[in-house]
Amino acid sequence: MSGLIAEAFGHDPSATAAFAALPELNANERPSYAKAVVIGGGTGAPVSIRTLLSMGIDTSAVVAMADDGGSTGILRDQAGATAPGDIRKCITAMAGNPDDPLTQAFKVRFGFAENHTLGNLMLSALEVTSGGFPQAIDVCERLLNVRGHVYPSTLDRVTLVAQTRDGRMLKGQAVANHSRTALRKVALDAEGGIFAYEPALEVIRQADLIVLGPGSLYTSIIPNLLVPGITDAIANSDARVVFVCSLADMQGETRGMTALDHFEAIASHGAEGHIDYMLAHDSMRHPVSNIDPDIRDVWINDSDIAKIEARGTHVVLTDLVDDECPTWHDPAKLRKTFSRLLGAPRGTRFER
Repeated sequence: MSGLIAEAFGHDPSATAAFAALPELNANERPSYAKAVVIGGGTGAPVSIRTLLSMGIDTSAVVAMADDGGSTGILRDQAGATAPGDIRKCITAMAGNPDDPLTQAFKVRFGFAENHTLGNLMLSALEVTSGGFPQAIDVCERLLNVRGHVYPSTLDRVTLVAQTRDGRMLKGQAVANHSRTALRKVALDAEGGIFAYEPALEVIRQADLIVLGPGSLYTSIIPNLLVPGITDAIANSDARVVFVCSLADMQGETRGMTALDHFEAIASHGAEGHIDYMLAHDSMRHPVSNIDPDIRDVWINDSDIAKIEARGTHVVLTDLVDDECPTWHDPAKLRKTFSRLLGAPRGTRFER
């Protein structure tokens, strides 16, 4: 590819090289749990999606619909489209063959056309021609031969409103994500009310395992919990619920927050009493900052673990970082931890 073409057609990465070294489990190694749901969005949810698929687990995704930045923001504002970006990322994560040229094309960005991705444009065009956004998702899933299904948490046009820890009010997911100080609280706003997408509620109710994250806490994970009915569906399921905490402090929305802060944020936005396990990186033994000094760890200590566990959530503390890309979870390490959780009796407390 020439330099000019490479500049015109950028590539939107959705995983690290660690996925290439993640073979699928043999049939006799696979957990007996049949159905998992990943709740999130952005670039984080695909990590859990592809890890669970490699385990042979029937995996679905419920995705936040508050994205309003970049290509998605343009399509929302100028074409009235339903936010396609996070849906597209999860669809490509589920593709039957991640190396297929069509799957790769879905992630290509057009540098000469406001940096749109082909996948975003396809979803928005198909929303018009196929009869609606759910139908557009179905068509794209068939095109990429996906393993699983992606569900928007709502079909309503929602806007994220955030309050920062220094008292400022911010409007919009993209603005909140890059706040200069950490956020304290977020809410969703929409004309005419907000209603959950019923198929998303149903897949949550039927799940054996529900995974929250990883991903941007306030702008990718929590917005799903703010849709009426989502937390009720979680509560009414028989699933084990796992919150995958962030590894490193990379975005303004959680700047300076500890793992306890992350837990308290997700609990205060609807998940209180619903999280069985919290996966936290062992930053004391394996600090991410040792790999890249420009990255700040999301710290957790014994005192904070005790506070979390006093509220009914067991903390699983282990090494989860991808040493080549220290802001990402290593899929092999994440898979090992998921396997431990699924292979043990319900309520098992793991030694650290």
